Amino acid sequence: MPMLSFLLFVFVNSFTPGPNNFMAMSFGNKYGLKKTIKFCLGVGVGFFVLALLCSFFNAVLINILPIMEIPLNILGVGYMLYLAFKTLTSKDNNYNVNDGNDSSDNNLFVMGVLLQFINPKGVLYGITVVATFLLPYYNSYFSYLIFSLFLGVVGLMSSCSWSLFGSIFQKVLVQYRKPFNIIMAVLFVYSAISIVLR
Repeated sequence: MPMLSFLLFVFVNSFTPGPNNFMAMSFGNKYGLKKTIKFCLGVGVGFFVLALLCSFFNAVLINILPIMEIPLNILGVGYMLYLAFKTLTSKDNNYNVNDGNDSSDNNLFVMGVLLQFINPKGVLYGITVVATFLLPYYNSYFSYLIFSLFLGVVGLMSSCSWSLFGSIFQKVLVQYRKPFNIIMAVLFVYSAISIVLR
């Protein structure tokens, strides 16, 4: 396997802007890094499972992807637009990270896992990386497990770095909450449009 090409492909696709990273930054800003780790772990676990499924069922996935593509795109676009709306209409008092009884962050892990399966960028990335870099060079289940674990760790690192950015600038962004929310909403809309136009 051309290892340098593989690593460049993985890191560029993982660390560039997309639904996972936008949400990680937004949650990092809203809840702080400590609470957002749940979401980041969910992203890592979700992508590990997605990559593992792509490894084991790649031939099947390639055949059914044209059937799944339209519903997957509709779900992904709808979810991105929903996130844009929620971000744009969120109130300043929802961002009090010192409030210990905020229950809206309890499902961040589950949200991070499930996002991987309605995120067309993630699904196509999983199928592409497996079909291009794994299946032609490896045929053991153990190697699929190891590479899927690696991809999950990279997903975790990526979402953690974006949430760290959001949490670092939390105090600064409190002063500019409305412009920040508008920018994040525009980025979510951009993600939705890029899903449609790709």
